[in-house]
Amino acid sequence: MSVRMDSKLVVEQMSGRWQVKHPDMKPLARQAGELAAGFERVDYTWIPRAENSHADRLANEAMDGQPTNLTAPAPTTVAVKTEKQESAPVSPGWTGALGKPTRMLLLRHGQTALSVERRYSGRGNPELTELGLSQARAAAKRIGERGGITAVLASPLGRARQTAEAVAAELSLPVRVHEGLIETDFGDWEGLTFGEASARDPELHRRWISDTSVRPPGGESFDEVRARIERARDDLMAEFPGANLLLVSHVTPIKTLLQMALDVGPSLLYRLHLDLASLSIAEFYPDGGASVRLVNDTSHL
Repeated sequence: MSVRMDSKLVVEQMSGRWQVKHPDMKPLARQAGELAAGFERVDYTWIPRAENSHADRLANEAMDGQPTNLTAPAPTTVAVKTEKQESAPVSPGWTGALGKPTRMLLLRHGQTALSVERRYSGRGNPELTELGLSQARAAAKRIGERGGITAVLASPLGRARQTAEAVAAELSLPVRVHEGLIETDFGDWEGLTFGEASARDPELHRRWISDTSVRPPGGESFDEVRARIERARDDLMAEFPGANLLLVSHVTPIKTLLQMALDVGPSLLYRLHLDLASLSIAEFYPDGGASVRLVNDTSHL
């Protein structure tokens, strides 16, 4: 899809380079972004208004309810070549990625009692709170209205499955559990706050928050999480090539998928914030390319 328009502001906002600040424009920008996400690729091009007068006139006539003449004005000059002209190769996009990507909509589960208290919540299995259930329903409504999802996959933990079931009901799809989407195993730090874990194992905790190879006591390192997330991504790309998938998971798996799509270092794991029931979107191409379309969107809440 190629979009050409004479609004520099809208082109830059839809391209993700400028923020949408006006409160009345935010819901419109979200709706436009969701529509754009349904296409394999959308390119936005700014056309100076002086070069866009015919389209501008048609748009104004349509809004005013006037009859429109769809015939474009004749060009002032015509260049004719008698020799055979070679067609320009079609660009695969500025990223250079080829093929149709597997698009992964990454939904974090809703609120639990442990998330309220900001405690490490890995392999424990707290249920969603009433607010968490409400968050799941709000996400379900948004994704259900968007549609176009081939499969719903969830972590085996209850909070993710509860969230996934709400969305799957809107989509009339079953929930498939994927073990690879489970949260980090925090071991002996499970249920502790940041301060409590730091006080219990000060030296180990200090190293853990800066070194992805360090494990919590009895737990799992972020490097080990990445290895299983890579396997999960590869499995899903092989099973669902070019499809739109909803993955309902947790902070670390979602951050890891975004880190992989962006091809950035481990600092993202420590610096990126993901809200409860937030939506992110990453795309992975068959040639190894990747892109991120959305991060930590909570406009549905």
